[in-house]
Amino acid sequence: MKSGSFIDGPPPADAGLFGFYLEESQQQIVVIGVPWEVTTSYGRGTAAAPDAIVKASHQLDLFDPQLQRSFGQEVAMLPISEKWRTWNRECSALALPIIEAGGRVQGKLRHDLEKINQIGDQLNVELRCLVASLLEEGKRVAILGGDHASPYGSILAHFDRYPGMGILHFDAHADLRVAYEGFLYSHASIMYNLVHEIPELAALVSVGVRDFSEDEAQIAENHPSIHAFYDHLIQAKLFQGCSWHAICQEILKPLPKEVYVSFDIDGLDPACCPHTGTPVPGGLSFNQAVYLLEQVVASGRKIVGFDLVEVAPNAKDPDDEWDTNVGARLLHRLASLTYRSNGCKM
Repeated sequence: MKSGSFIDGPPPADAGLFGFYLEESQQQIVVIGVPWEVTTSYGRGTAAAPDAIVKASHQLDLFDPQLQRSFGQEVAMLPISEKWRTWNRECSALALPIIEAGGRVQGKLRHDLEKINQIGDQLNVELRCLVASLLEEGKRVAILGGDHASPYGSILAHFDRYPGMGILHFDAHADLRVAYEGFLYSHASIMYNLVHEIPELAALVSVGVRDFSEDEAQIAENHPSIHAFYDHLIQAKLFQGCSWHAICQEILKPLPKEVYVSFDIDGLDPACCPHTGTPVPGGLSFNQAVYLLEQVVASGRKIVGFDLVEVAPNAKDPDDEWDTNVGARLLHRLASLTYRSNGCKM
């Protein structure tokens, strides 16, 4: 179908991301929806986010003040894998009794846990291969989750392509738990898995973390690649009169020239994302997060890829699009900043 936008009103319901009908081969940035939330242990709904964010994106005004023009046609979203949807449904049903048991399983539940871990590994392998092929074509790739386990294969593919990269991680949680509740690829374990899978990782810089265990605090303190900027320390500096600009410069210092952004929406104040699975009081404002991302670009660093995860639509009120509205706007900003940081200005 012909590419195009709809300037006289909202686009048709079947239009793609940001209201366009686009082919992946034509675009610089490719978004992959990963509807996976098997290990989510509190609130659910993130598997519905990729579809819901596409719908919400139709309401955005796409003018980018930095580019001084509309931005959106540079981004295409692949069709979501029906196999991945099926895996999510089947594994989520198997996971619920395991989660209720706190991961202390035997017999059939142990068998089910092994099956979930096996399928999670298959998903990671498939995603890693898909992302690697797109990177080989010169694309920039984004993952739209799903829970925070969903981008794991993509981050590995990005490291294969950019072995000197660092990760800028927005999150209320450290995600440094070891096989949380027995799940090897838990949403609460992704950063632990990454720093152990990639011992050469230049830096993992976590921002906004405010809900974490003693073990996670010790891992963060003792691992040479991890730099945690805890929310309570950030807020203390702000209360003492330090500017957000100065704090951003401190956050950026450990990061190398090539940066992968992993953005869990619960890193923001819950007012921005009240239906995310594990909301925590505190966090960054939307504008603080965007300003930090803008400073990544202003510093001359390159955003080589990103993910946006843990957005959950309001399951009780389909007309409430607040969470997905925020998610769509953050996705648009992340894509625009990625585009600009790679030297694509016109």
